[in-house]
Amino acid sequence: MSSPTTLFRNASVFTGEASVPMREAFAVRDGLIVAAGDLDAVRLAAGEGAEEIDLGGALVTPGVTEGHSHMLMLGEALSKVQLRDAKSVSEVQERLAARRAAEPDAPRVLGVSWMFDIFGPGEHPTAAMLDAAVADVPVILDANDLHSAWVNTAALEAMGITRDTPDPVGGEIVRDENGDATGFLLETAAVKYGWGYLDSVATDADRDGFLQAAFDAYLETGVTAATEMSFGDAELGAYRRLLDRDGRLPFPVNAHWLLTASGDLETDLAEVAKVARIRDEVSAAYGDRWLRIAGVKFILDGVIDACTATMRAPYKNGAMPGPIWEREFALPVAVAADAAGLELALHAIGDEASTIALDMVQECIRVNGPRADRRARVEHLEYVADDTIARMAALGVTASMQPVHCDPAVLDNWQAVLGDERAVNGFPWHKFRESGVALALGTDAPTGPHEAPNNLFIALTAKSALDRARAPYNPERVFSPEQALEAFTLGPAWATGRDSEFGRIASGYRATFVVWDANPITDDPATLLDKSAALTVVDGAEAFRLQR
Repeated sequence: MSSPTTLFRNASVFTGEASVPMREAFAVRDGLIVAAGDLDAVRLAAGEGAEEIDLGGALVTPGVTEGHSHMLMLGEALSKVQLRDAKSVSEVQERLAARRAAEPDAPRVLGVSWMFDIFGPGEHPTAAMLDAAVADVPVILDANDLHSAWVNTAALEAMGITRDTPDPVGGEIVRDENGDATGFLLETAAVKYGWGYLDSVATDADRDGFLQAAFDAYLETGVTAATEMSFGDAELGAYRRLLDRDGRLPFPVNAHWLLTASGDLETDLAEVAKVARIRDEVSAAYGDRWLRIAGVKFILDGVIDACTATMRAPYKNGAMPGPIWEREFALPVAVAADAAGLELALHAIGDEASTIALDMVQECIRVNGPRADRRARVEHLEYVADDTIARMAALGVTASMQPVHCDPAVLDNWQAVLGDERAVNGFPWHKFRESGVALALGTDAPTGPHEAPNNLFIALTAKSALDRARAPYNPERVFSPEQALEAFTLGPAWATGRDSEFGRIASGYRATFVVWDANPITDDPATLLDKSAALTVVDGAEAFRLQR
């Protein structure tokens, strides 16, 4: 039996496509969009007896599909000591000491989002700096980019790191002249030892709480689907428990299983086979409506801030690091994943890393043949060469980018370590648009703030959502409101092959939409700052409503 039809009117309805004119009304029945268009036509489609809701002229769009997220890490980060706006080492120390005093029984102190610019020239994070604030329990602080960790002596001991502990493939335990760990873990060393330790002490109840917190935080800002980019065994367990309990998730999640470079091809290929098997098991057990393991993720390089992103030319300090995944392993593992129907998500921040990423896609096409539904994507693309953009257009590869990563307030060190014309030519959104490359925008939370309205503000202005006094970074790159909204909604849905379900307000689509508390199409984009959604709806059901 059908449920009553609800007609939403007196609205500015963005359908999901920048080229489609705005509508004034739409109707919902049984969790699906019945029609969208002018009021008389929608009333006719809705039929007699439909409940009508006046939205007061508000902007309505498809729900935001978060293009790149780390759900459990976001949920956990929300309770950590926040350090993104800390201006000095002493300020970090003060916040850690305050947390320790406030929670004297806590077994450890965790922080997130410290910035590299708090250190002086030639200075690096050390355990001694943290020991001065908290020495009796482990302290583990994730960098803003989540590619390195700063830890105290107690944490090094808890992780079991000694002089004899080897560096993992693609990572480094930074050491002093005596061979002792300094308290700074780079790339896969942070993952293996820092995250590995935290995973070992977390309970299922902890992980379930982290996941729920992430869903709640996203729904509050209009996100109604997410692309999970660090999926693994722990994440799978948390999602399965939620599905077993509720039979659904708060919104759909498309997951990419994180592959770790082992330096052994057979080990890497076995991991791909494992992911394909788990994908099929999850689909058989739960269907694909709520959780879909869409593919795998390769982290090909590090980050520019730590001078670990793989570049074609050296950094200002002369560093020229190689990739985390060498081509001899990356190409055959990518081909195996592609042959298994697993989509490729390729973290590539430096221009040489994105070259490797496209070599991987091209090898998949050469070996496995062209495929219309292939959804290969490159993540971040902070500094990318023009020839790579042209190649992406030719190969049909999506650019998955995050406006929050070029908030001018977080770019000082990024620009300083490049030190040449590259410092002012990053994040070239306009070149991707001009070349016809599909764009999927997101936040990479918790490496960036998760709030969709602030992320949209940066996309529209190139200004800072963190420090309003900052000048914009390359404002010629900005999106029009319609372009940005498409890249926040339909773009990420297309990138994960879900564009026939959501990402549009059109007949037959899931009734998943957001009523915004500001209208960037008609008003100053600054009205978006620090706003939540007014109303978030998933499959026709209210998931969040702003309480005024």
